[in-house]
Amino acid sequence: MAFYLDFEKKIQQIQEDISLAEIRHDAQAVEILQKDLDKEVTKTYKNLSPFQELQLARHQDRPYALNYVNLIMTDKYELHGDRHFADDKAIICYLGLIEGEQVMLIGEQKGRGTKNKLKRNFGMPNPEGYRKALRAAQMAEKFGIPVLMLIDTPGAYPGLGAEERNQSEAIARNLLELSKLNTQTISIVIGEGGSGGALAIGVADRLAMMRYSVFSVISPEGCSAILWNDPAKVEAATKALKITSADLKELGLIDDIIDEPLIGAHRDKQGAAEAIKNYFLSSLAQLREMSSDERMDKRYERLVSIGEFEEREVSS
Repeated sequence: MAFYLDFEKKIQQIQEDISLAEIRHDAQAVEILQKDLDKEVTKTYKNLSPFQELQLARHQDRPYALNYVNLIMTDKYELHGDRHFADDKAIICYLGLIEGEQVMLIGEQKGRGTKNKLKRNFGMPNPEGYRKALRAAQMAEKFGIPVLMLIDTPGAYPGLGAEERNQSEAIARNLLELSKLNTQTISIVIGEGGSGGALAIGVADRLAMMRYSVFSVISPEGCSAILWNDPAKVEAATKALKITSADLKELGLIDDIIDEPLIGAHRDKQGAAEAIKNYFLSSLAQLREMSSDERMDKRYERLVSIGEFEEREVSS
């Protein structure tokens, strides 16, 4: 059964009315209700607050990386392990085809249901996950295969074992090595982009966000706890952090916003998958028009421009 957020209740009611009209075989009522639904969808989703976008990014029915792997890839083969410690299930790596293009897809996977959430560690990778991702990316570089990275994590796992196995070093190593990777790389935030856990597979020639995804140095819950020590301030923290795709595009921190279906990826998984596939293929075509040196220079320029600011004199 579909799960609806508080601000989606009117949409839920209309969709239930449509289902009842279909059961009655009342085509005229279905047609009228469908128009009402389209209007309500436009009205609701064109005026979302940052907190509502955060809720959509975390929606329990939102597609995860593995959903997109199954929807857009063919002839796929999963790679396991970092060749040092273990196979981290919170990171998935697949070699396969997207519309005939050979691709290495690396993604963060959250899992559904208690058993799978535990298996995937709630989408929070350990150091071995990031090392597995780097191993897959370097394999792709060796064979001249483009890399597609799908970001969706609340953050890197902060447990004792992860720290003992050098979590921060694993993330830092990925930042360095991915910045130098000599093959086309495209990274997309498909849900949550949380802190260093997202950055570790976020260094690429192109960094994009799905329309209803978020990207932040800290969760709004963590921010409200630190600044106000008040859980009720989560909505205010979400707005202050500037974590939506529109915010990051305006700040110049991402290259593009991918127009997932207006009603959300959780309501139209196939449409969302098509949007990701089309963005990847068009971006790959553009990157291939550049020489290797030109592409690497562009990547460098984009990375060093992050955090750029101007100092201005203020007249007294």
